[in-house]
Amino acid sequence: MTKGSPANLPFLDREFQVGSVPGYDSGFRRTTGRRPVTDYGSSMVQWMRNRQPRYRGGVRLEMERPGPTYIVDILPPAAKPNAPADALPTRHLHSSLNKVKHPINVIQWTPDGRRLLTGNSAGEFTLWNGMGFNFETIMQAHDSAIRAAVFSHNEDWLISADHTGVVQYWQINFNCVKAIQAHDETPIRDLAFSPGDTKFVTASDDSILKIFDFAEGVEESILKGHNWDAKTVDWHPTKGLLVSGSKDHKVKLWDPRTGQCLTTLHGHKNTVSKTSFEPTRGQLLATCARDQTARIFDLRMMRDVCLLRGHQKDISTLTWHPKHASILSTGSVDGSIFHYLLDEPNTPAGTATTLSPYDSADPYNTPAQTIWPAHRLQYAHDFAVWSLAWHPLGHIMASGSNDRVTRFWSRARPGESDCFKDRYHIGEAAAEAQGTWDRRSGRKMLLAEEEQEMEDEAEGLVDQKMPAKTPILPGIPGLGQGANPGSTNGVPKRVPPPYSVPSPPQFLPGSLNLSGMDPDQFQAMLRSGQIPLPPPPMAAGPGQGLPPPPLPPGNFDFSKMSQGMLHHGFQLPQGFPPLSGTTNPGVIPGINAGGVPSIPGLGNDNNITPALVSTGGGSVRRRAPLPSQQESLLEEQRRGKYRSAR
Repeated sequence: MTKGSPANLPFLDREFQVGSVPGYDSGFRRTTGRRPVTDYGSSMVQWMRNRQPRYRGGVRLEMERPGPTYIVDILPPAAKPNAPADALPTRHLHSSLNKVKHPINVIQWTPDGRRLLTGNSAGEFTLWNGMGFNFETIMQAHDSAIRAAVFSHNEDWLISADHTGVVQYWQINFNCVKAIQAHDETPIRDLAFSPGDTKFVTASDDSILKIFDFAEGVEESILKGHNWDAKTVDWHPTKGLLVSGSKDHKVKLWDPRTGQCLTTLHGHKNTVSKTSFEPTRGQLLATCARDQTARIFDLRMMRDVCLLRGHQKDISTLTWHPKHASILSTGSVDGSIFHYLLDEPNTPAGTATTLSPYDSADPYNTPAQTIWPAHRLQYAHDFAVWSLAWHPLGHIMASGSNDRVTRFWSRARPGESDCFKDRYHIGEAAAEAQGTWDRRSGRKMLLAEEEQEMEDEAEGLVDQKMPAKTPILPGIPGLGQGANPGSTNGVPKRVPPPYSVPSPPQFLPGSLNLSGMDPDQFQAMLRSGQIPLPPPPMAAGPGQGLPPPPLPPGNFDFSKMSQGMLHHGFQLPQGFPPLSGTTNPGVIPGINAGGVPSIPGLGNDNNITPALVSTGGGSVRRRAPLPSQQESLLEEQRRGKYRSAR
């Protein structure tokens, strides 16, 4: 910071949120609107430079005071292990939305915290900047809706699952290296890595869990025990322990080595929507369900110790704070987000406070303590919240919802109180009545944000333009589709090129008369070699051509061929009897005048390629039209056939 003072920067967030402030020399400035930026570097540097070992008499940092000048003294959540309330995200930072909007099913911060990854119902991955919250890139990751995604513990891999049961492997640069069909056309609802990243587990609507070897991508074991759809699964951060939740209202703990169910927890009365182990210590298990409650289980006692209430609708997701084991955030289907402090009951007025099992003389039989929200974002989203994710440093939380918007939430600035009266806390109507929200200006701001996001997306996709898709006609067996004289820019024409269709060989002797020949005599001539056998069919492949027409049977009487079967000007070989009624002949079905087999569905074309036609002196090229079925039909109608409608 080279100009100005913190007191003159009204747009600074608690982690140095800067905008286009007059007189402020920042590297990020826009001409239209204000782009919020949350820079956590100053907080981390302030803590690293001034922190001291925690012993008696040690020098402590200056305490924060409710004033904008103390923004520079803000510390990251990890610097305050005994003050979890200071890490609650109470302030709305930014709302990010795509140009083509789809419901956001899953969100994940990258391990370095620089970007936020979102997966939507159209199978797209979108990357948002973790400091400026602007669009970075978008890609088509799956062919169906993305249902789950998780990064490995070594921060090198990402696996994602979709609605059709496909699991894909992604490198950290989002290069897809493998895709496996984990479940047979069944939606995968959740994924989890093992502590060593050697295996991962999937939960699907087919009511089973599957453990896969990550390196080989092969299924190792199947865990069966749920009686309905398996909605969620999680792997303990340090132990060989799995937890799953199902539509059968049960929470099960599994041994991944043997595949046996260790125990079943009966605490919910409806579908269990999310289960998650506490990531820092691993002693607690959080579950939420569609019965409007969430529960905290202590794995050491194997029972629920906290009952989280306050939601008016079903709870759809939850997440633990990465630095504070006592902070749990939940999202509901009505769009609300609540934050709980597990060591503070926050009992409403007129409600009796319950005793914690830890403080009871009989901890195994004492009912679970009821915990109420420490902070409520009642109107965080317009529709159901499907996913919540904390930044690795714990100072920002992101939420994805069915309203197709990704929102970022952060801590309030020192001395700021207006954020508790915005439309996300009290609603648009109440905020408009108090003057903290203007519907007209809010719509203009929303339109401006959408235009800004569209501009960012257009700029971000300049270097990612895909080549235009060229329509390719369906392939015909035996005909090549590469670039050839019969194609335009690699697109095959309707008529096949000449070298793709070979002319049938002339294997019948010209002086042979088959009229009235005895079938036994014909077979004897075939066996003696007087009549050569027809060549074998050619392989139908690119550039291989079509197989030649079959040889007529030995007892075939050519003199009985009806009128209209041969093309005008067709010359029979020497020895063939004249045909009856050749006033307006057609063609032999399947063979045109050039000896090229006809292809059903292809009409006449002036650009028909010449075929090799055998003459007395040799082979010459001449243009041969395609057979006309209309002329044959008219001739048959003149003879009184095919008059009735078919």
